[in-house]
Amino acid sequence: MWTIPNIITIIRVLLIPVFVCVYYLDWKWAHQAGAFIFWFAAITDWFDGYLARKLNQTTAFGAFLDPVADKLIVSTALLLITQSYNSIWITLPAILLISREFYISALREWMGQQGKQDLVKVSFTGKAKTMAQMLALIGLLSDMEYFMGIQIYWVSLGHILLYVAAMLSLWSMAIYTKAAWDDQKNV
Repeated sequence: MWTIPNIITIIRVLLIPVFVCVYYLDWKWAHQAGAFIFWFAAITDWFDGYLARKLNQTTAFGAFLDPVADKLIVSTALLLITQSYNSIWITLPAILLISREFYISALREWMGQQGKQDLVKVSFTGKAKTMAQMLALIGLLSDMEYFMGIQIYWVSLGHILLYVAAMLSLWSMAIYTKAAWDDQKNV
């Protein structure tokens, strides 16, 4: 259980309260520091998976904890941006993304109980959704419109990528649901 990848995943979970506290600090760069912590956590997600395969340290506990850690920190970030922006245009895709995560987790659990978890394994569309979602959240969390006096468009790009992630989320959910539905029709 105490493998390097699992320790990195546990650190990612422990970063969640740090991320929230830093984001709400009463200083000028709090949102950017929070976005950096979120970015760091996103990098550790890739890094722990890489190390698990490279060091041959994959465990059942890691396979369980890694997606839970991802869902916890992403849901936290989505809640933070809904509060920060206080806009239906942020809240709707955030609710869709969180709802999709609950739905897919339940679908994977159900298919796993039937020994058919391979039918709902992570697809390219799901990975593309995750990438768009992470980049959107970094942009929206950072809340930066100017950097060193130069106008940047992180926030606008964050809005666009949040909607791309929401659309990819619906698409991947449809793919997973169809695979499970087709399997159940054949029973």
